[in-house]
Amino acid sequence: MKSSFPKQFIANTLALFSVWLVLSGKYDILHVILGFMVSCGVGWLNTGFPHSPFQDFPWARVVLYGPWLFLRVVESSLHLTKLILNPSLPIEPRLITYRSHLKHRGAIVLLGNSVTLTPGTITVEINDNEFLVHAIDEAAGNDLTSGRMERKIARVFQEDRNQQ
Repeated sequence: MKSSFPKQFIANTLALFSVWLVLSGKYDILHVILGFMVSCGVGWLNTGFPHSPFQDFPWARVVLYGPWLFLRVVESSLHLTKLILNPSLPIEPRLITYRSHLKHRGAIVLLGNSVTLTPGTITVEINDNEFLVHAIDEAAGNDLTSGRMERKIARVFQEDRNQQ
């Protein structure tokens, strides 16, 4: 194991435990200890592997990406609500194949998860940098097909999309 293993293990464990605390909503001693133990186990398994997407992960910039994604989720929810409440149900489901230019594995994972979190779209499959996404209509998949979401994520990972 490398000499940076303890530092990386602690960083992974704390990041995973923080996410667990935010998402679980249970703060009694049993759940907190169980969450910490699971975070330690997953942190241990994901530490030291040279291609882990968590290594060199820009956590601070991802936090800044969160508000933009939240607004997109709200806007997409309103759009989807409008579609569902329309008596004629004007949906046009489609499968979209999208080729991403992102290089960092963490960026690819973030793009796939961002698409799935946005109502009206689901990432069905990712092969290398090719995404297969189901969209309920053309507008739902617009953030992906226009490249808008990828550009935001490229900025998070400081990738210059123009050179790709």
